[in-house]
Order: sequence, then C-alpha cells, then structure tokens
Amino acid sequence: MNRDIAEGKWKQLKGQIREKWGELTDDDIDQVEGSSDRFIGVLQERYGLAREEAKKQFEELKKKVS
Repeated sequence: MNRDIAEGKWKQLKGQIREKWGELTDDDIDQVEGSSDRFIGVLQERYGLAREEAKKQFEELKKKVS
C-alpha cells in the first residue's frame, strides 16, 4: 500500500474532498488509499483535468487543511 498522506490528515482531507469535488463517489475516494498520485488520477478521470491542473488543485486543498 502506497500511503504518502498520513492517515489522520487523509481523514481530514476526505471531508474537504467531498465538498470540493462532489462528483467523486466514496469508492473513488477510498480506492486511492491516501496516495496523492492515485487521487490526482481519479480527478483527471472524473473531471477531465490535465495532470498538472489536478495536481495544482489538490495541492491547494492540502495546504488549506494543513
């Protein structure tokens, strides 16, 4: 399992993720298992974002939660 986001922080992020990206399902969120790369991939698939844009948006959200 590749976890690059600590479990406690991931739990905080999940709530923010649901608010910001409402089209993501619980399965989408759970499948990434705290991996930034996997989550960015899910954002690309669901929202049609370029990798860099998905990464930028996710990094901005992580900064808010920190």
